[in-house]
Amino acid sequence: MGVEFKVLPSQAAELHTEDLTARELAQINAYRKARFVAKQFPDALVLGADTLVYLGTRLFGKPPTVADAARMLQKLQGQTHRVVTAICLLCLRLHRQSIFAEDTSVTFLPLNAAAIRLYLSKVNPLDKAGAYAIQEHGELIVEEIAGSYTNVVGLPTERLRDEFAKWNSDSSPAIGFPVPGAGD
Repeated sequence: MGVEFKVLPSQAAELHTEDLTARELAQINAYRKARFVAKQFPDALVLGADTLVYLGTRLFGKPPTVADAARMLQKLQGQTHRVVTAICLLCLRLHRQSIFAEDTSVTFLPLNAAAIRLYLSKVNPLDKAGAYAIQEHGELIVEEIAGSYTNVVGLPTERLRDEFAKWNSDSSPAIGFPVPGAGD
């Protein structure tokens, strides 16, 4: 997209509750992540993102153990689930923010225990919502997707490009203005 950026992991704790929809929860987490970093760089445009996997009303976050990852994949196997990624664009100095989310359907292949073990032997599932990464050996577990592939990866670039265009069409400074300390 031609945007200069610096990656700064947010230390904001991710919320996990069954009281909110996956979309609501992802949007809150994306905002919290963006705000944590934006407080350090109030003049910069900060992008915070959060991705959740859900089947019906059940949320599948990041598994704490490989055994939990195997259980998640077992529950998702042969099913069509949804992946929602929320993005928060935030510039504190300008008092401006935009929060949006993309949703994609993902259908898993029927998976037996051996197929799940094979996948988990190739991928570290512990930092991935739903215990999988479509970009890492996804062909072993994914039958098809309907919607944005990049959304399932964790950053819906097609939608983000549109949102950047909206941001730049306003009277605000353009995307890509210098980030303090970016060259350090």
